[in-house]
Amino acid sequence: MLSFLSACVNLDPIEMVKTGSYLGIAFIIFAESGLLFGIFLPGDSLLFAAGLLSAAGFLSIGPLVFFVIIAAIIGDSVGYWFGANVGTNFFKKKDSFFFKQEYLKRTERFYKLYGGRAVVLARFVPIVRTIAPILAGVGSMSYQTFLSYNMLGGALWGAGMVAIGYSLGSIIPNSESYILPFSLVIIVISFLPIFINILRGKRAV
Repeated sequence: MLSFLSACVNLDPIEMVKTGSYLGIAFIIFAESGLLFGIFLPGDSLLFAAGLLSAAGFLSIGPLVFFVIIAAIIGDSVGYWFGANVGTNFFKKKDSFFFKQEYLKRTERFYKLYGGRAVVLARFVPIVRTIAPILAGVGSMSYQTFLSYNMLGGALWGAGMVAIGYSLGSIIPNSESYILPFSLVIIVISFLPIFINILRGKRAV
């Protein structure tokens, strides 16, 4: 347990997978999806690393995908509940370590651009992934509508990221030795939409 917590503090996706196994991975995905303190957790790289290690025989792909999808859906639902009940007042607060007004502005731009589809697409964008369900709860989107997008996004993102890692792990010999550089590439790619969104916002000013 202590080794898993240490891996979380150090944001080390490889150690998170090795020390946390299925339940540890599920908790991280749940926290990043629905709890503000999970906004900086490495969801994309964690799932990618889990897929690679699964291909190496460390985890079984079936249970891994199941736990990830369920955790992602429940996490977003908790985020929606938070937004529906306390989100309006919370977003009026000043910047803190876990929340900055800029995060809200990014997510609002995301919703304006994609509408309801933002719930699905936000899964693939760090930071926005955590704020999007909360903002959906604050807004006028019904939970029934949100849940359908939530389930679709959770399945596509959860299964998709694990499958990418698993596929590469199955093709490349000793791929677990290259988890760090692979994970860095995934992180860079996942943050590209944020940088593009920021640039668009600056041009619009």
